[in-house]
Amino acid sequence: MADSPTASKADIAYARIRQQILDGSLEAGSPLAQYDLAAELGISITPLREAVRRLSGEGWIRLDTHRNARVAELDLHQARQLLEARRALEPAAVALAAERRTEEDVVRMQAALGRLRPVTRKWGEAALTAHREVHRALYSASHNDVVVRILDDLWDKSDRYRRVGLQLPPGGEDRTRDFEEHHELVRLVVGRDAAAAAELMSAHIDHSLAAAVVATAPDDVPAG
Repeated sequence: MADSPTASKADIAYARIRQQILDGSLEAGSPLAQYDLAAELGISITPLREAVRRLSGEGWIRLDTHRNARVAELDLHQARQLLEARRALEPAAVALAAERRTEEDVVRMQAALGRLRPVTRKWGEAALTAHREVHRALYSASHNDVVVRILDDLWDKSDRYRRVGLQLPPGGEDRTRDFEEHHELVRLVVGRDAAAAAELMSAHIDHSLAAAVVATAPDDVPAG
């Protein structure tokens, strides 16, 4: 099944639509023109609908009883749950990373730091991508595949809220503290200081862009 042409096209459609939701090309709450998307991707409606069903199951898209599709709204309640889950898991992941990291992990973390930029409106998408690369290099060094998969999913879903955070007043400031903390987190993991790495990660998450969104009044964030 996974190797069939239909499954392959559905996978491509899934990845493309998901990325467009993440980068804001498909805005929260907007209707999904499925036939237009299928034509754009050069595929039939069947694999497109398969991709849409998968995205719906993961919470990216809402389907009504008539199979009309709409990009899921941003939801302050979901933003808070994602933040809570990440705060519970990512400090534990970097603690494991400090205990288990390899020299290959260190090389990966240092390379990611070399691409890091402050996450502000000025740097935009490039900064968000580089920011994620550093975090993924850190928690991947835990060598716990279950933890990595969960955190990957949390980061994917949280990215929509980070983009909202960039539009809030803190998003326009020079996030120097945030930038420097990434370097310190890597230093602590490389130095195998598990307790300090976990403590700093908790504080780091608490003043992240996603946390800034959660701290806003409900009227400031569209609710689904």
